[in-house]
Amino acid sequence: MIDKVIWPEGYHPGVSSLYALNDIDVKAPPEAVWRLLVDATHWSRYFPAEDQVEILSGEPELQLGTRYHRVTVGYPMSLTVTECVPNRRLAWATTVDGDETDSSAYHGWVITPTAEGCHVLTEETQQGEFFLDVIGRQYPGALYRYHQDWV
Repeated sequence: MIDKVIWPEGYHPGVSSLYALNDIDVKAPPEAVWRLLVDATHWSRYFPAEDQVEILSGEPELQLGTRYHRVTVGYPMSLTVTECVPNRRLAWATTVDGDETDSSAYHGWVITPTAEGCHVLTEETQQGEFFLDVIGRQYPGALYRYHQDWV
């Protein structure tokens, strides 16, 4: 059975403006995928679009409570890790720096061991006018495509 993201109140796909689910089977152990996910300052090694990530709270890698900043497709964002189960689950809440519409997002990763390695699933929901305008209206489908490149 493949697990899915555990949604905090207000972020479930059924009540969110935008939603994307991407997944892939990987012929590598969960620990290998986990090391890539928590090493946020080096995401650009395999996903060049994520080349501006800075951990603000001092940890060398993502863990529960880590605060970090990143620039995603030209937009500065502040993030906090809200779920961290090593080798299994990682999630963060996001706000857009300077956005006055209170737009926010929630992005989760779930790693499920399989006989040949693991299944990696990522889901994200986005709410608010900023995301509706930039992702929903200007670039429909961009959230799905961005994550598909990441996985």
